[in-house]
Amino acid sequence: MSYRKPLVLTLLLLFALALLPTSALAQDDMAAASSGYRPDAPAYGVRGPHAVGARSLEIDADGPLALTMWYPALNDAGAEEAITYDYEVKFAEMVDVPVTIAGHAISDAPYELAETPYPLVVLSPGLALGSTTYAWMAEHLASYGFVVVSPEHREVISMAAPELWQPPIHRPQEVIAVLDYVEVQAEAGGDLEGLTNTETVAVIGHSYGGYTTLAMAGARYDFAAFEELCAPAREAGDESAWLCDALLPFAPDMAELAGLDGVPEGLWPSMGDERVDAIVPMAGDAFFFNEAGLAEITVPVMAIGGTADTGTPYMWGTYPTYEDVSSETKVRVGLENGEHMIFGSSCEALPFFAEIGFYSFCSDPVWDMDRAHDLINHFTTAFLLAELKDDAGAAAALAPDAAQFVGVDYDAQGF
Repeated sequence: MSYRKPLVLTLLLLFALALLPTSALAQDDMAAASSGYRPDAPAYGVRGPHAVGARSLEIDADGPLALTMWYPALNDAGAEEAITYDYEVKFAEMVDVPVTIAGHAISDAPYELAETPYPLVVLSPGLALGSTTYAWMAEHLASYGFVVVSPEHREVISMAAPELWQPPIHRPQEVIAVLDYVEVQAEAGGDLEGLTNTETVAVIGHSYGGYTTLAMAGARYDFAAFEELCAPAREAGDESAWLCDALLPFAPDMAELAGLDGVPEGLWPSMGDERVDAIVPMAGDAFFFNEAGLAEITVPVMAIGGTADTGTPYMWGTYPTYEDVSSETKVRVGLENGEHMIFGSSCEALPFFAEIGFYSFCSDPVWDMDRAHDLINHFTTAFLLAELKDDAGAAAALAPDAAQFVGVDYDAQGF
């Protein structure tokens, strides 16, 4: 009898499913696609009300710069929001094999202009990663009425001899080129007329992309303080010290690339842009700036990171960002025991890396990626709604007593 009851229930369930019309099953699938990644997704981790479109663009920024744009879209025909993106990792040693990633958007769909202009979000990918790595987040933000534009930063890194000092200079320049492009195309007759503009702007990003958000908000290099941070790390054999050796010896080269006469003794000039209204650094490299350099930031900040991150250590990135910026409104989200790639695509969406044995590239040792992405979407969406759309409900969701989740170390000021 102990085996028969489950068997009978299973057969009844299969029989009931067989009686359902195909359209009903399709509606269930669509409902799942428009919810969070898991049924227990928090409020702003659930997909927003807008259909999402995606399209590729190319601009001239001292040479061609490819962009991916996600936006609220018209879907009067009820087309399935399903898309396959090209996926790129910009390492010189990567085998030239076509890799794709699945998403939930409609390719080249027409703009939905009923509630425009939508705030602009510039998404800066991690070092040598393509913009579609973060399609899961970009699509989510677009569903809440944001236009998300992500540049394919022009960097190719060699694992044998990585030159990490050039991207920190080039990346802010490329984000400024994106802002300039949007500003022109938002004018009458432009390709983005009526859709968005640069009146309300956030910059978000992961890893070196998180660094880019800090630089765009006005953080200034402090290499003397960086050296002070590195000295004890080297002596202790801290695994974080590799960052010091990868960057500090190249300070003169970085200064020359930035157009400076030499390495400044104190704070470097800002590489930021006054059009930036808010930032979300995710595992952002804050060690370039230290306390004095981060204090130059006054716009609202949400810093998110995994507390066990070995790529951008939490105490070198997320934690000091929150502590040292001068922003009156700021949030810190610590994903307890999370690693660096918790912000990347999951292996379910990007099976190629799991198949070749790079499972850690699309997973986390501790966290369920769907749960992590639901939480990251919840916090990021609520923050951007609050800061760029003055959404009182979203702001209330960021109050410390409302933002308590298992596995999240949370702090906030101004909510």
